[in-house]
Amino acid sequence: MTQTDRLAHHLAELRRARGWSLDQLAEATGVSRASLARIEKAQVSPTADTLGKLCAAYGITMSRLLALVEDDFRPVVPARDRRVWTDPETGFRREVVSDAATGLSGEVLLCHLPAHQRISYDRPPRPGLEHHLLLQTGALTVTVEGRSHRLQPGDCLRYRLDGSTEFQTGDSAAEYTLFLL
Repeated sequence: MTQTDRLAHHLAELRRARGWSLDQLAEATGVSRASLARIEKAQVSPTADTLGKLCAAYGITMSRLLALVEDDFRPVVPARDRRVWTDPETGFRREVVSDAATGLSGEVLLCHLPAHQRISYDRPPRPGLEHHLLLQTGALTVTVEGRSHRLQPGDCLRYRLDGSTEFQTGDSAAEYTLFLL
């Protein structure tokens, strides 16, 4: 079974465990019923935007969702074993350095957003989720609940998230490390 198949199966299980119909999930996420059905059947891979909306509806982080699709906790995560997910729409790449695991609250992600791209999330997967974003290369504008922050390499943006976020690049790609607590 591929990771896409496991993700599709897990998303369907999350919905069923809550007793939600596809229509109810569509209403909660703003994603069409048809798209949700195709995702749950592993006919398409969800975009970062769609995964963000699903995670918000289920109250879990994207890392935790993806960790639930993987096997069990390991104290050492070798670089060669890191899970990488790429948004087919924007090219946004998310590499899990230290994933969500039972007994641990933090997560560490390496992210790459290509030049001239924008990704946005309507709401956090869990209200009050703490973020520490360290920009490695490029320039990145992060808008947190309507307030924009223009970051340069070496800058760290810290925030608790209760509303929307947007990540936008200009002429160059952005590489950043994201710590979630």
